[in-house]
Amino acid sequence: MSLDKFQSELIEHAMAVGALKFGSFVLKSGRNSPYFFNAGLLADGPVLDTLCSAYAATIAYALKSTHGLPQFDILFGPAYKGIPFAACTALLLHRDHGIDVGFAYDRKEAKDHGEGGVMVGAPVKGKRVLVLDDVATAGTAIRGAINTVTKEGGEVVGAVLLLDRQEVGREGKSMIEEVEGILGGKGSVPTILKMRHLMTWLKQHGRTDELASMQQYWDQYGAKGSE
Repeated sequence: MSLDKFQSELIEHAMAVGALKFGSFVLKSGRNSPYFFNAGLLADGPVLDTLCSAYAATIAYALKSTHGLPQFDILFGPAYKGIPFAACTALLLHRDHGIDVGFAYDRKEAKDHGEGGVMVGAPVKGKRVLVLDDVATAGTAIRGAINTVTKEGGEVVGAVLLLDRQEVGREGKSMIEEVEGILGGKGSVPTILKMRHLMTWLKQHGRTDELASMQQYWDQYGAKGSE
């Protein structure tokens, strides 16, 4: 599996700020993972530029793909991490790809004054909405985003993920298959990075011990059909 330049840059920037770590981490699922990704630490100008450029490039490519994303009107970034991701990605889609869309996000608590409600940004009523997410482990954020957008009269037509862990979930499906199921088969789910991309990067940089741990984890939990 080869790496695009934006994928390598994102991996390296994420490692530099501690968002991507290799070691031993117990996940909510109880699995002992050899790596951990915390998108909340992608919080400075250079790394946000790298991340949202990667989101924008992935979206632009998927829109042109035969079986990629359908056309959409609004990017939705679930609070709180998704807010800067949606705003910056909308900017870079316009600047770098000539794709003009709105962006919206939600509040954790409804506002009872001013414009009110839980939604901020471009109105989603009657619009096609694309959800941005980081790492969908249990699908909780995706479900919440779909419910929020639907209540406001919008239609979720797809989602874009930062990282596909390429693991078999509790239902025996890959994470992507589970997210597609949550979406009701209405849209595809392109991702910026996959676990195999991380393994390719480790191999390229001679990090053999970490690669061996990743390979062992892949052998045990990897969704082999997602390579």
